Amino acid sequence: MDNQKVTARHLQRRAYLYVRQSTLRQVIENTESAHRQYALRERAVALGWPPERVVVIDEDLGQSGASAAGREGFQRLVADVSLGLVGIILGLEVSRLARCSSDWYRLLEICALTDTLILDEEGLYDPNSFNDRLLLGLKGTMSEAELHFLKMRMRGGVLSKARRGELKGPLPVGLVYGPDNQVHLDPDQQVQETLQLFFATFRRTGAATATVKAFGDQGLLFPRRLITGPHKGELAWSRLTHCRALQTLKNPRYAGAFFYGRRQRRKGILPREEWISLLPEAHAGYISWDEFEENQRRLRDNARAVRAERRSPPREGPALLQGLVICGRCGLRMSVQYRTYRKKMVPDYVCSRRHAEYAEPCCQRIPGRTIDEAVGQLLVESVTPLALDAVLAVDDELQQRADEVKRLLQHRVQRAQYEADLAQRRYLQVDPDNRLVANTLEAEWNNRLRDLEEAKRHFEEEMKTNAVVLTAEKRQQIRDLAVDFPRLWQDPRTPDRERKRMARLLIEDVTLIKEEMYTVHVRFRGGALRTIRLPLLPNAPDAHRTPRQVIEEIDRLLDHHSEEEIAVLLNERGFRSGTGQLFDKHKVIIIRWTHKLKDRYTRLREAGFLTKEEIAERLGIRPDTVLKWRKQGLLQGIPYAQKGGREWLFPVPADDLPARAKHKRSWLERNSSR
Repeated sequence: MDNQKVTARHLQRRAYLYVRQSTLRQVIENTESAHRQYALRERAVALGWPPERVVVIDEDLGQSGASAAGREGFQRLVADVSLGLVGIILGLEVSRLARCSSDWYRLLEICALTDTLILDEEGLYDPNSFNDRLLLGLKGTMSEAELHFLKMRMRGGVLSKARRGELKGPLPVGLVYGPDNQVHLDPDQQVQETLQLFFATFRRTGAATATVKAFGDQGLLFPRRLITGPHKGELAWSRLTHCRALQTLKNPRYAGAFFYGRRQRRKGILPREEWISLLPEAHAGYISWDEFEENQRRLRDNARAVRAERRSPPREGPALLQGLVICGRCGLRMSVQYRTYRKKMVPDYVCSRRHAEYAEPCCQRIPGRTIDEAVGQLLVESVTPLALDAVLAVDDELQQRADEVKRLLQHRVQRAQYEADLAQRRYLQVDPDNRLVANTLEAEWNNRLRDLEEAKRHFEEEMKTNAVVLTAEKRQQIRDLAVDFPRLWQDPRTPDRERKRMARLLIEDVTLIKEEMYTVHVRFRGGALRTIRLPLLPNAPDAHRTPRQVIEEIDRLLDHHSEEEIAVLLNERGFRSGTGQLFDKHKVIIIRWTHKLKDRYTRLREAGFLTKEEIAERLGIRPDTVLKWRKQGLLQGIPYAQKGGREWLFPVPADDLPARAKHKRSWLERNSSR
């Protein structure tokens, strides 16, 4: 009965014997299965195929049948079946061909279309027959279910060993399995000392970045195990990166704990309470479990501190060039950090990639406030009617070229379509029994269909690239932009997000270099390049330093005025302090003391002024009398500040001062008696 299913059409094609075993261990140890599979070749010969037309596909020995990915032999089999080169497929059982329903039913569908038979150890099947197809479908479903049960049994065993802490898995560097299958510290002393120094450094610094920086400053390398390549499993040494430092700090194995189920393929890293197994003190470690917990707390606190410091919306922030800035030194993208300046949030453009990876100093940090203002002014100046007309002219030329390319691609698609239709008509006109000609024409038809699909794909890609067509309305809107753009840009009500969108429509990228000046290379969309050079901003001490002009004015006024009078005069003349504030007596005193200016007392003494004691000694009177004479107008006193209050200095008195004082006293007495 089965032999009647084999026709001359099947015998004209080849018989394909597919041989597969799931693992290399089965290939080496389970030789009887391989012998039974190769023996099916005799079944093909018995059905009428010559031995030389029986093709054996055994490239997939040691490959799992759970998926077609990676099974080159199975892919080759499916390809030949789809091309109509196969008359019968031989396999020991369905599970040898596929254990995945999607792969199995796809193969059945192709076999039905190309009239290909399937044979296993139990019988011969025709996929075009309903009963045979139903039976093959059931076998495929049972094969997939069998694989599921096998996986569940293996998974159950793995989970059981994991909960007991006996499951062996890959260990991080610094830990190895001993002859007793227990986890021990790596016998390599250099590895042990490096890891001990790593945890000691983190214990001292309290931050992963600081630990990486300490290793980098000292030129220390960190060990790692190679997981791929010809040297798989060997020890290698490289620079410590921030990512590797975090992996080491977060691995409970270094605290002597066994864990399993920390990660899931779909959910990523799970919370600790969802792990399948966690057994502290399961083996030797480099740190204690309490220290491990303290390290995790430090890492969480550090992460919260960083997030709090940089908590600024990336799309709503004021940084105009966010995502467009390139470092002119290393060529990497620069990130944005915000800070508060005079109660406003201002950006800084920072090249911090190497700092994040290797704890090295930032490549460069450039204040973004002045850069954004300069680029914004450049955009306002660039968007002019003449510039936009030039852009439209260039667009016309580019559109003309795009239309020419489109026509050529359309011709290519039309030619490919004609050749595919011609190949189809030739194939349909041939006698189906003339397989020598039919196979050739069928292969030619398939090749023409591939050429047609390639031509269509290329045409669609080019159309997506050149899909922009400017209508008359769009062109007028672009011309109106020359008038609207400056108004919109300078309007304080325009959100920062809209300014960023306008900038991205015009600018491709911006390269920043900080040397003796800020050099800003602005590359516009279309290739135009403009360069801006700006002076370096002073640092905080220089920016808040009192202007030299103010110091010189204070030095001049001290010759004739007190500190209080000088403060009033400076405010009247429009002078301000380094922080932009008004002057008072105390600010003038601080400036005089900071810049070592001579005080009022020293200047008067150098000019020959005398104290009241010196005047009293010269005139032979009491110091109190000197003060009385000043009140009476006989002496001219100039005040100066002392710790106890106000004091006076006097110019050298005239020789006839006592006589004038005696005469004035007599005059006062006569007037008082009247």
